[in-house]
Amino acid sequence: MTSSGTFGAQRGRVIVLGSANFDVILRVGALPAPGETVLGEDAVLRPGGKGANQAVAAALAGTSVLFAGSVGDDAHGASIRAALIAAGVNDDLLRTAHGRSSGLAIVLVTPDGENAIAVSPGANHALDVGAVQPILEELQASDVLLMQMELPLDVVARGVEIAGDIGATVVLNLAPAAAVGRAVLGGVAVLVVNRSEGEFLLGYQLPDPSALRAGVADLRKLGPAAAVLTAGGGGAYVSDDDGVVHVPAIEVNAVDTAGAGDAFVGVLAAEISRGRSLRTAVDAAVRAGAIAVQLHGAQLTSLSLPPALDRTGT
Repeated sequence: MTSSGTFGAQRGRVIVLGSANFDVILRVGALPAPGETVLGEDAVLRPGGKGANQAVAAALAGTSVLFAGSVGDDAHGASIRAALIAAGVNDDLLRTAHGRSSGLAIVLVTPDGENAIAVSPGANHALDVGAVQPILEELQASDVLLMQMELPLDVVARGVEIAGDIGATVVLNLAPAAAVGRAVLGGVAVLVVNRSEGEFLLGYQLPDPSALRAGVADLRKLGPAAAVLTAGGGGAYVSDDDGVVHVPAIEVNAVDTAGAGDAFVGVLAAEISRGRSLRTAVDAAVRAGAIAVQLHGAQLTSLSLPPALDRTGT
């Protein structure tokens, strides 16, 4: 990180190494308790996956995006690929795993926008360490490498290693939460987690703003150059060389929170890739999250809202 709070990335290109799934979204009156069956509305079927969602958000933010991942040789895989291309994402490194089904996510969404998600990784786990090597031929020191944890841990670790050898900027969204060693986190420029993921890494609860401020500072002690901790309606907390700052959330009427985190991370990576400071990037990411929660589904189709929905005041 430079003295201005920026990273080496400047040319506006993000390479996303991540998951691509097909989402089955079911709106229910309430999330089921253990052993309970609940009825929902008609299912909505659409492309998703944290990696693909973040790649789409980054592309919608106006940066060049190359997606590296794996889908199955099925209709879901074809739909996932088509959605990425339609959003302007380069799919040259998206492999088709023959004989494997594409990743599948079952998403339950309540009327107040809360959600519960179960994921079958499918072809995402066809990626191995050897499959990461082609990224080395594409990744440059001025790029951002964005990853999440819906891929095998050794694949993520190899991605961090490759980026470190080249001097590229690594943004790691530790979602879902996983035990990651200091050797990996030490190669990360920006670690992004939500409250529950932060609690998992730190081993203690983050119940209030004071704890969140302390927690994001402690996350940085685990190795990354900077850390971002999101807290839903509580905004985001940033820890870097300049200290800790809180970026408030934008008050909107949430209808579906499933896509908020991925919109946030994708836009954050896009802004960093253009040489923006981390704090400027988080401001843009917070607005993207506010847009996402006003729309149904986990994958954005636009970073603008119809006037009737745009209550962000920006």
